[in-house]
Amino acid sequence: MHKYSKGWFVKELRAHGILVHPQLKSHLGLFKESELRNLYYRYVEVQAK
Repeated sequence: MHKYSKGWFVKELRAHGILVHPQLKSHLGLFKESELRNLYYRYVEVQAK
């Protein structure tokens, strides 16, 4: 799977226990890649530091 593809973001977010959008409570598969990228940097990157 290509890194930074939509599926990759979904996989990474799910690996961190995020199965739905934290605010909107919708499944991650419904979001555009740009929205998933924003979630990734907000929730996953922050925790990695």
